[in-house]
Amino acid sequence: MLLRIVARCHRLPSLRTTKSDGSSRTRRPVRPGTAQVSLRARQALTTRRAEAGNSAPGTDGCEPTWHAAAPRSEGSSMKIGIIGAGNIGGNLTRRLTALGHDVSVANSRGPETLSALAEETGAKPVTVGEAARGAEIVVVTVPLKAVPDLPSGLFDGAAEGFAVIDTGNYYPQQRDGRIAAIEDDGLTESRWTERHIGHPVIKAFNGTYAQDILDKPLPAGDPERIALPVAGDDEAAKKTVRALIDELGFDTVDAGGIDESWRQQPDTPVYGLRDGVAAVTKALADASPERPASFQG
Repeated sequence: MLLRIVARCHRLPSLRTTKSDGSSRTRRPVRPGTAQVSLRARQALTTRRAEAGNSAPGTDGCEPTWHAAAPRSEGSSMKIGIIGAGNIGGNLTRRLTALGHDVSVANSRGPETLSALAEETGAKPVTVGEAARGAEIVVVTVPLKAVPDLPSGLFDGAAEGFAVIDTGNYYPQQRDGRIAAIEDDGLTESRWTERHIGHPVIKAFNGTYAQDILDKPLPAGDPERIALPVAGDDEAAKKTVRALIDELGFDTVDAGGIDESWRQQPDTPVYGLRDGVAAVTKALADASPERPASFQG
């Protein structure tokens, strides 16, 4: 979840980029969204926005822009577990279920608190310890300070070769308190998360406005399509995550490995940037590894 936005554009010719318009790979692009959003779901979303006011970044009071989805081929849906049902987790639940994926969602308060989201989306509310069971992708979208409290065996029962998406950001002054391993030892935020959960992660969505997940998806090849940076060491997992982001309606830029993921941490040029592949590539190039004072504990 974004607390601050810096939107500047800089060039990074050496980073690998993929604009998912079908020209560079054989996978047929899938149009994002769904053609059948229930009136109840729309009313529920409008009510939540009115209650939340401007607390969620990117909330503008508009109805989400839903795009017709291409029919999913039989057997193409994935089982996805989402740990955290806040702004990012909740909206990923909405979009992924709309695309036909089998989504289980968990939060720290228990599945009984997720009945409204489950009724709206068809997702299955579960405990945190159950979220990864059978999952091909697990999204960890909790405050950084809560990562050490995640249960052991978090990924027991996950599908073979599963990928983990880390959406987290380190906000030492606003929320998380000082973490010495990040500030003194120089670990990137996602490397620190990896060491706690015991599995490699793919860093994505950490600089994305939650509301954009609903409002901003566009078909592959659209010149206004937003691109997201994606970092990770596991190339197979990164490929899976980038394909899912494409399906959600966004392009991606390969931001390197997890040790390079400081390029997309808070207060970097790409953090909060709403732009295409070229601008995101430039922004990653101009990032500084120096942590700004506003994000030091």
